[in-house]
Amino acid sequence: MDLDVFVTAHRAEWDRLDHLLRRGRHLTGAEADELVALYQRTATHLSLVQSSAPEPVLTARLTQLVARARAVVTGTRRSSWRDAATFLTAGFPAAVYRSRHWWIPTAVLSTLLAAVIGWWIGTHPEVQSAIGAPEELRRMTRPGGEYETYYSSHPAASFAAQVWTNNAQAAAMCLTLGAFLCFPVIWILFLNMLNLGVGIGLMSSAGRLDVFLGLVLPHGLLELTAVFVAAGTGLRLGWTVIDPGPLTRRTALAQQGRAALGMAIGLALVLFVSGLIEGFVTPSGLPTWARITVGVVAELAFLAYVYILGGRAARAGDLGDVDEPDRSAELPTAA
Repeated sequence: MDLDVFVTAHRAEWDRLDHLLRRGRHLTGAEADELVALYQRTATHLSLVQSSAPEPVLTARLTQLVARARAVVTGTRRSSWRDAATFLTAGFPAAVYRSRHWWIPTAVLSTLLAAVIGWWIGTHPEVQSAIGAPEELRRMTRPGGEYETYYSSHPAASFAAQVWTNNAQAAAMCLTLGAFLCFPVIWILFLNMLNLGVGIGLMSSAGRLDVFLGLVLPHGLLELTAVFVAAGTGLRLGWTVIDPGPLTRRTALAQQGRAALGMAIGLALVLFVSGLIEGFVTPSGLPTWARITVGVVAELAFLAYVYILGGRAARAGDLGDVDEPDRSAELPTAA
């Protein structure tokens, strides 16, 4: 494509679109129709320039024109409490439900990895000695030791806030770093499972695995599920970079990235509940069975939320993405 000829042929249309946009609300009906037609043509021009002769200055001008025109044509709206309610009852659970084929295998494999690490450490004294000196390990695993006092070492409210912040950051990292071909997500997940496996191994070698599980399960069921969902979604995002499917890589990555961003907000709320359990229930004087029951109920409630509300929304076509009018326009592709 001869860029100079193309610009000469269409500059008048772009200038006219810019003039109409500057007039804002003072357009006649005919001028509004003209603006829509010019917007569609300019979007096609932008697509042609990007695919055939990507010149930075011209691309920037046309991109700005298309964005301004789209805002006028589609209009703008303000978010409301109804949007938040729709997100919590449809968008977020639908996104989690749709990504279940990623996070459920992630959960199974990660749990098996933690169990294997725990078995290896618990049955090999030489591995335990490499982790710490015998006296140090006794301080960690004895009754009233560091594993038990960890959950009551700070006031419940501040401890819950600290736990929530740390877990939300880990989940957000899994969601955002997945675009780097999955490797950062795998590493973050491995570190989490290694930490859990070390606790299982050391406490089982001391004959106190039941105590450890009684401390971890109340909050850990929901907390780890949230981490697995974040990791699975991050892996899905990374795979989209490798194989975008029938969509263009940019469109597919944008769609998955927006869903991942919304999921980060939803998972922060889930981890907030987990943090409350870890701060107030785990170190409480409740019997072990009662604390574990709280964790099981919270986990079952989340799974029911995902499979009932999320499944219903997904079957109705909800992608967990923003509404279609709020998505970026997909420009025509040059033949």
